[in-house]
Amino acid sequence: MLKAVLFDIDDTLVATTEFALRARRNAVRAMLDAGLRADEEETLEELSEVISEFTSNYAHHYDKLLLRLPPEALEGLNRGLVVAAGVAAYHDTKIRELVPIEGASQLLEDLTAAGVRVGIITHGWTVKQAEKLIRLGLIPHLDPEAIFISDQIGISKPNPKLYQVALSRLGLEAGEVMYVGDNPENDVVPPARLGMKTVWARRASKQSESPVEPDHVVEGFGELRRILRRVYGVPLP
Repeated sequence: MLKAVLFDIDDTLVATTEFALRARRNAVRAMLDAGLRADEEETLEELSEVISEFTSNYAHHYDKLLLRLPPEALEGLNRGLVVAAGVAAYHDTKIRELVPIEGASQLLEDLTAAGVRVGIITHGWTVKQAEKLIRLGLIPHLDPEAIFISDQIGISKPNPKLYQVALSRLGLEAGEVMYVGDNPENDVVPPARLGMKTVWARRASKQSESPVEPDHVVEGFGELRRILRRVYGVPLP
């Protein structure tokens, strides 16, 4: 009966939060190496405030960060070079370290081989979310007609209309589709209210209670694989 499994991206297929912390620290260290006179931890804290205030999709975090530091931190330095050092270090970290969570890629490949449609419902800017899928190497395992990015659809989480659009475009009933995500408010409540099968991919760094009982709670993709095989009869190895 299960015809499609759709996934969130951030902190579901990739440990985005953990990666971002490493990448931001590397960016700050690169800015310090470029001559910025500041304390590493205090600068990281200030950067976190900038990201919180301007959102993670803002394109000029490091410029705003430098505006918030005392003038002597940049005395004698070229501001543009300091910013470029941070940006380059962040992207270098992305190239080296942005990888799928263990077991994710193989599960998506095996689901596709088993005849189950595999796709994405994610919140964020189109170019950023699409870039993650490409860098993670997941595109070959995804149905191109089953990738739904909130920026492209014009509806963001937790609006259940985003999930309804996915169901309509796939031509599937809610009960034929499973959704897997890490955020109870965004990834369990809306699809559950439509009647989709829901899986809370609970991560240790983001513990909370789900206001709606998910159909399943998993700690990893091995556990999800067993559920798909035993409960839904998906022919997975």
